[in-house]
Formats: sequence, C-alpha cells, structure tokens
Amino acid sequence: MSTNEELLELVKGLSEKIDGLQVRIDKLEVRAANVPESHLIAIAAAVAAYLGEKGARRQPRYASGGGWVTNTRSVQHVHHPLYTR
Repeated sequence: MSTNEELLELVKGLSEKIDGLQVRIDKLEVRAANVPESHLIAIAAAVAAYLGEKGARRQPRYASGGGWVTNTRSVQHVHHPLYTR
C-alpha cells in the first residue's frame, strides 16, 4: 500500500467517525431543546453544590452617608471618558 492509499483510508475512517458524532450531537440537541430554564438552573445549582461552590445571594447595600453625593457630583463635572482602554 502506498502512502496516498493509507492516507485515503484514514480520511475515510475519520469522515465516518465525524458523521456518527454529528448524528449523536443532533440527538442531544433535540433532547436539550425540551428542558425548561428553571430545570437547567436547578441542575446547575446542584452541580455547583456538589462541587463545593457556595452559592451566595447578595443583598444590595445602600450608602447611608452623604459622601457619595459629593463624589457623584464631582464625577459628573469631569470631562474625560469614564472608560479608557
């Protein structure tokens, strides 16, 4: 067998494997399309808990002092872009 024939056989074998995998991926996509988002969130939370990730619900904190008012007012008067890259 020449090198070209061997390469052709390898390419044919890989093409068959890719076709088989594509069929399996299509089947998985059809199954995943029917899962509601609430179930996906519950599954993700369960996996995260199993892996030891602490799910923290964060409560917004509101500033009680008057310093933020002064800071905000001074920032509004600045004439340069806020975000530079």
